[in-house]
Amino acid sequence: MKRKKRPVARAPRAARPRPPAAERLTVGILSRNKKLYSTRRLVQATGELGHRARVLDTLRCNLVLARGSSRLTYRGKDVSGLDVVIPRIGASITGYGLAVVNQLDMMGVPVIANSIPIARARDKLRALQLLSRFGIDIPRTVMCRYREEVAAAVEDVGGLPCIIKLIQGTQGVGVMIANSMVEVEGMLDTLWSMGQEILLQEMIAESRGRDVRALVIGDRVVAAMRRQARTGEFRSNIHRGGSGQRIELPPEFAEVAVRAVHVIGLEVAGVDMLESRTGPKIMEVNSSPGFEELEAVTGVDIARQYVEHALEFARAHDAGWAKRRLI
Repeated sequence: MKRKKRPVARAPRAARPRPPAAERLTVGILSRNKKLYSTRRLVQATGELGHRARVLDTLRCNLVLARGSSRLTYRGKDVSGLDVVIPRIGASITGYGLAVVNQLDMMGVPVIANSIPIARARDKLRALQLLSRFGIDIPRTVMCRYREEVAAAVEDVGGLPCIIKLIQGTQGVGVMIANSMVEVEGMLDTLWSMGQEILLQEMIAESRGRDVRALVIGDRVVAAMRRQARTGEFRSNIHRGGSGQRIELPPEFAEVAVRAVHVIGLEVAGVDMLESRTGPKIMEVNSSPGFEELEAVTGVDIARQYVEHALEFARAHDAGWAKRRLI
């Protein structure tokens, strides 16, 4: 049954005067579909702030390379006049999306997430390696490739039950739970035969079916909710039927969420955390977080804050270029 959309309850804001025409910026939004909730809200927020939004279908962006020249064309015309770009790169087009982001970066267009941190976040193992390296707590995780090493790997993550994840996955797809060695070996054999790389991960018993999603913009958490899996499901993702509840994030959780985003190198990200007995454990950092449910649950105008941050990023970029030209 199709889930009924809830209206977004946002507190009224005082009317803000539109900026003079000379100060209006053009915000580019890389998105496959301008009708998606997050894309529509970003366009709306940009207009409400008195600026212009331009949605570009990522796969319609063509890269044109020649000696000493980098151009981007869109539906046959050169892309120009963008003051800042917000990339909303879906997992299914990661490679092409990163190439488009790279091209914009080489053209000198400010992009609030360049290709390197997007790629880091998309690769679950790479992200966990970085978080672990910088002292951020994560569920115990093992990557292995030979069947005879699986038993030791399961012990390394704390025994059964354990979680099995695809390195590339999104919205709970490719996340499984194994309750016996027969299940573990069967899942791994199947996935390996399909050419998939997998991770074994510690099962945090006290958080089973529940996690926390925090939305980080810049240096702070702007909204957070606790997600609860539906009955019979251990994955709490909203796309898998989970439900969300607004929470006031404890300072310890907020601090580690912001640190995790900075370690990956992003400006805006969704951070998924588990509430363990020893404190927050970071599961994932999402570089293109959807925020429909988060706006509905919390009543926070996330889109506006997202765009405001992009505009500040653009102005800081321009100020930096101006300063370099004077040196």
